[in-house]
Amino acid sequence: MTRARARRAHDIVGPDAARAFLRRLFDAAIAAADPLRCVPPHLPSPPKGRTIVVGAGKASAAMARAVEEHWPGPLSGLIVTRYGAGVPCRHIEIVEAAHPVPDAKGRAAARRILDLAAIARPDDLVLALISGGGSALLALPADGVTLEDKQAVNRALLNSGATIAEMNCVRKHLSAIKGGRLAAAAAPARVVTLLISDVPGDDPATIASGPTVPDPTTYADARAVLAKYGIEAPASVRRRFGSGADETPKPGDPRLANTETRIVARPIASLEAAAALARDAGIEPVILGDALEGEAREVATVMAATALALRRHGRLARPPVVLLSGGETTVTVRGRGRGGRNAEFLLALAVALRGETGIYAIAGDTDGIDGSEDNAGALIDPATLERAAGKNIDAQARLADNDAYTVFAALGDLVVTGATLTNVNDFRAILVLP
Repeated sequence: MTRARARRAHDIVGPDAARAFLRRLFDAAIAAADPLRCVPPHLPSPPKGRTIVVGAGKASAAMARAVEEHWPGPLSGLIVTRYGAGVPCRHIEIVEAAHPVPDAKGRAAARRILDLAAIARPDDLVLALISGGGSALLALPADGVTLEDKQAVNRALLNSGATIAEMNCVRKHLSAIKGGRLAAAAAPARVVTLLISDVPGDDPATIASGPTVPDPTTYADARAVLAKYGIEAPASVRRRFGSGADETPKPGDPRLANTETRIVARPIASLEAAAALARDAGIEPVILGDALEGEAREVATVMAATALALRRHGRLARPPVVLLSGGETTVTVRGRGRGGRNAEFLLALAVALRGETGIYAIAGDTDGIDGSEDNAGALIDPATLERAAGKNIDAQARLADNDAYTVFAALGDLVVTGATLTNVNDFRAILVLP
C-alpha cells in the first residue's frame, strides 16, 4: 500500500465510518444509472412522421422524462411503472401499476401500449423505454389465459428460486405483448429500444421479457421451467403450453427487421463507479462480477470464505479491500418471515462470518426495493450477531424462516432509499479492513 493510499484509508476507522463508506458506494452505483445521465446520449434521430413513446419498468418514467427534456420535436406516448416510481411528464402519460405480481392497471396499460404500437405508420418512430420490472408491469395475458392465472404462476415462480431468465421464459409464453410481440405489432415502423439492464449478461431478450426483441425460447422451454420447480399451473396455462400455438417471434422474423436496441445503463458501469470512489478513498476495489447468481445463502457462504481469506491471509489482495459484485441471487421460500434476497444474503453472510472483526457489508437492490419490502437492503458489521442476541434474536433461526427483514429492522440496519427511479440489479460490497 502506498503512503498516500494508507493516509486516505486511515479515515475509515470504526463501525460508523465503515458503514458510511459502504453507503456512499451504494449511492454511487445508483447515480451511475440515473436515466437523466444515461438516456440522452443514446437518443435516435427524429423520424419524418410521429414519435410514439412506449415503455415499462421501474426506471421507465424517469427515462421518459429524460427523453422529453432532450427531444427536439413533438412526441406522445404511454409508460407504465411501478407504484411510487412515477414522475411528472408533459407529453407522455405515466401509469403506475403493481410489481412484482401484476394487477388490472398493468393489464389495461399494456393493452393501450400494444394498441399505440399497432397504429404506427411506416414513417413513424416507436421509441421503447424498457427497464427491469417491465415484465410484471406489461401484464397482458395471451388469449385464453386470465390475469388471475398469470398472477398465480408469477407468485409460484417468485417463491421457487427460479432465475430471472427462467421466470421470463414462462412470462413470455403467457403474454400477448412480451417476447417480441410489441415490436411485431409496430411493424413496419422503425422501433428503437433504450434499455436499462438489470439481468446477468445484459441479454435484451431477458430484460423485462424482451417485448421488442426476438425470443429464442419456446413453449417446451417454458414447460421445462414449470416442471423443474414443481409448479402446478392452472388449466388454462397447461392448455396454452401444451398446444404450442402462436409462438413468440424468433430471430430472423421479418416483422422485427426494422428494430434496433441500445443498452444505456449496465450493472458493470455501476460497479465501476463504486470502484472509482473506493480507489479515491484509498481502498483497493476488487470487482468479482456483475452477473452472480445462485441461492442467496450459498452465495453468502462463498463470499464469507473469500472475505475471511483476505482478512487472515491477504489472498487475492491485501486489505483494505472492498469486494464488489452485482447480479441477482434467488431465494427459495420455505419459511413465513419477511425479507428480500439482499437481506437474506446479508443475514447468511453475518452468520457465516461469526463476528469476524474488520469486515463490513452492504447489499441492496438499486431500484430501492428489496423484493416486496420497503427497504433497498441492509448493512452488517462485526457486531451484528452480538447485537441481535442482545435483543433475544436468534439469527440462525430467523434465517431458516426467511425472516431477515425483521432482524435488520430490529437492529436499525435497514437501508431505505425509496424508489430510486432506476434499476441495474443488486449491488453488494464487502469491506475488509487490515
